[in-house]
Amino acid sequence: MSDIPTTPLKGKALLSKVKELSHLPRRETAKLCGYSSTKNGSTRVNLTGFYDAVLEAKGLPLDPGGSQDGRGREPTYRVSVHKNGQIVIGSTYTNQMNLKPGDEFEIKIGYKHIHLKQVNEA
Repeated sequence: MSDIPTTPLKGKALLSKVKELSHLPRRETAKLCGYSSTKNGSTRVNLTGFYDAVLEAKGLPLDPGGSQDGRGREPTYRVSVHKNGQIVIGSTYTNQMNLKPGDEFEIKIGYKHIHLKQVNEA
């Protein structure tokens, strides 16, 4: 068996190694491709980093452009009430729905929920 690389393999080298190690379990394959770290005597395998690298090497990156708002945040589909009592949805979501400035919504209050229904102008 070959030595564990000091830096994680990427691209064609990663795909080649994964194919070579196809008979091993996923954790062992990830470890032998450099996706592990040792701390206090225990080894931790970074399967998420390994899977992301494999997908990227195959031309299928999960996060090709980074976050959409340019501030390093990703949409979470969760919001909180601000100190001034407002809830801000954010442009990531309004862009996904192709909403434009001036689009109107009807607000319906339910038990522990708020329902927004877009008003169609005909």
